[in-house]
Amino acid sequence: MIGTRATADGLLVAAAQWLATPGDPAGNLDAARHWIGAAAAAGADLVVLPELWPCGYDLASLASDAAAAAEPLPGRRTEVLGSLALRYGLWVFAGSVPERDGNLIYNTAVVFNRDGALVARHRKAHLYRPTGEDAVFAPGNRLTSFSDPELGHVAVIVCFDGDFPEVGQALAARGAELVILPSAYEWETRAYWDRYYPGAALANGQWWVLVNQCGTTASGTLLGASKVISPAGQVLAEARRAAPPATPEPELLLCRLTETDETIQARAFAQLMRGQRRAGLYGSDA
Repeated sequence: MIGTRATADGLLVAAAQWLATPGDPAGNLDAARHWIGAAAAAGADLVVLPELWPCGYDLASLASDAAAAAEPLPGRRTEVLGSLALRYGLWVFAGSVPERDGNLIYNTAVVFNRDGALVARHRKAHLYRPTGEDAVFAPGNRLTSFSDPELGHVAVIVCFDGDFPEVGQALAARGAELVILPSAYEWETRAYWDRYYPGAALANGQWWVLVNQCGTTASGTLLGASKVISPAGQVLAEARRAAPPATPEPELLLCRLTETDETIQARAFAQLMRGQRRAGLYGSDA
């Protein structure tokens, strides 16, 4: 169950989908302010922002854009985000931001509770080599989840982290019932986005909230199609999607996470599967 809000009404989730402007951290922070306020006005319990919204995701300039937007945690940007969470009284899963730690930069997801406290951070552990992320960021070394009386057991990971089946499995083994995935997912990999993630939600008996950037930069198109998936593998809501060379209008996607007989049964079956795994059977044949 999703904490104390797993009632007939359920949690109201807001997914903020837009195309961040590469190299404009001040303007992108203004956009984040707008979307957090819009989510609060819609009555959302939590709002989720996409991956790397402070710096944008243009491959040609990602290294310099991320370096220019990178800040330590905590820092000025987290102070602003925390104050917005407190002002509006909602959970802010603030996507991911460039985090500076000494000479290193991490792609780090940050989470603020209704009181504005920074309650979780996750450094992206799997860096996407086809776009050169491994040359820009340092990898994190752990998965991140936390428990809260209102939300239950929640995991937060970043984009490519979620593509690995072992990640969903490991988070489910910890008891994570809700997985938040801020992303900057490419149009070219849309089949995986559309087909794999409903299967991951079903296989692990979890709610998945995928929030993506959406639109075309000088170096490519980010898919959009932010979505909320139930533990039964059903896509409950989906935002607009981009195809080259389009940039659709920004969108605030709203969806309630409401428990039904179908979601309860799906989570129970996933738990049964975890209990009957034969770990020694799945090793290498070599």
